[in-house]
Amino acid sequence: MASSERASRGSCTSVNTVCSDSDRTASLSSSASSASLQDGHSSSSSSLPYGVVPAYPSSPQRNGSDISLDLTPLSQLPAGVNPATATSPPKLSRLERVALEIVETEQAYVRDLKSIVEDYLGCIIDCGDLPLKPDEVSTLFCNIEDIYEFNSELLEDLERSPHAAAIAECFVERVSHHIPMINSVAVLRDCMKNKSLVGFFQERQTTLCHSLPLETYLLKPVQRILKYHLLLQELAKHFDKSDPGYEVVEDAIITMTAVAWYINDMKRKQEHAVRLQEVESLLTNWTGPDLSGFGELVLEGSFRVQRVKKERAFFLFDKMLLIAKKRLEHFIYSTHIFCCNLLLVETMKDPLCFKVSDQTIPKQQHIVQTKNQEEKRLWLHYLKRLIVENHLASLPQKVRLIVHYCKSPQFDQDPLKKLSPRCDEYHRGRRQSGQDKPFLPLMHLLSHLCVNDFLF
Repeated sequence: MASSERASRGSCTSVNTVCSDSDRTASLSSSASSASLQDGHSSSSSSLPYGVVPAYPSSPQRNGSDISLDLTPLSQLPAGVNPATATSPPKLSRLERVALEIVETEQAYVRDLKSIVEDYLGCIIDCGDLPLKPDEVSTLFCNIEDIYEFNSELLEDLERSPHAAAIAECFVERVSHHIPMINSVAVLRDCMKNKSLVGFFQERQTTLCHSLPLETYLLKPVQRILKYHLLLQELAKHFDKSDPGYEVVEDAIITMTAVAWYINDMKRKQEHAVRLQEVESLLTNWTGPDLSGFGELVLEGSFRVQRVKKERAFFLFDKMLLIAKKRLEHFIYSTHIFCCNLLLVETMKDPLCFKVSDQTIPKQQHIVQTKNQEEKRLWLHYLKRLIVENHLASLPQKVRLIVHYCKSPQFDQDPLKKLSPRCDEYHRGRRQSGQDKPFLPLMHLLSHLCVNDFLF
């Protein structure tokens, strides 16, 4: 008994010890002892003299899940090596940690893409009996195979990159080929109305042990590309501006920020297009052409209108303001004003009100009451912008040069009042008379620019 215990203690000093999965719950020393006894020498080790280490094969057979522990006696460590730090990995700088995060998150992303392509799309193609038409499958998974191929190649480049600047350069070189899918989630939601498809996707999720449904995976391409510029910005924070390669990082940030803006704009336009179709399907008594012919749906809202008992629904398109009555979920057409004929008065007795009217029908005026100042500011901003944009074809070149003042929600009239004494007279006269005059962006600059004969 004692000799067996001494043999066990002697086995802990072996140079190459193997610990199997079944022994991982024990402590390091007990695991090593157990592994030694299970290595085919336990029957002979008990008869060895005290302190003698049993001989082991130079290359023991290991399972793929075994843990190999290569122990070096303290006496054999090189001179000057601290035992506490001898086996610890080198400490990474912040720049290296960010670069590592970019690579590791890309690896996880590519694994998710592979799962979509092989475990979902491949399975749907193999089944063949699902109630999914080819065009629905094509729309659902869109260009996911191209994205998977693109990001796999990008990942290879990132893994080969020796430093942070090389990582940034990967995005500059490859980004023009990366256009993620946008429509997939909306199509999937329609598919989930079919019970057999619901059962299929749930079975796939359970089989793959995925904690999240397919919808979440289909969102990943857009989410990932919108995160690249943030990761690169973090990279730039820890990059010495004097080091070579910093300009490459800046170029990558600019490139990926532009891509993020493009993707967000695509998403916004798609959402507005879907909403436009909904509005058109719910609108009655409208005898005009398709609403899509009036451009993008920019804003919509419900407001109280003076001398009208119930709220009115306002839909602002690129070329027209549509006003309708609300009847439950439907809209009944009331009137419309083309933006090229639109007049706007933003200052009323009620600070939450503004007035819109049609210059071709002076009696047709609508005093609109917003719910708060922020909502009023938002509507005034877009009304002003669209009024100007719809007059660009006939505006003189000098007027076009200052259109950019109306492109920002922070558009401020005060600096413009100082451009001309006549402008100041106009504002002073309006305040003294107390009458509301139609205000349009740039209107009080027209006389200063010698275009008095121009009429909005």
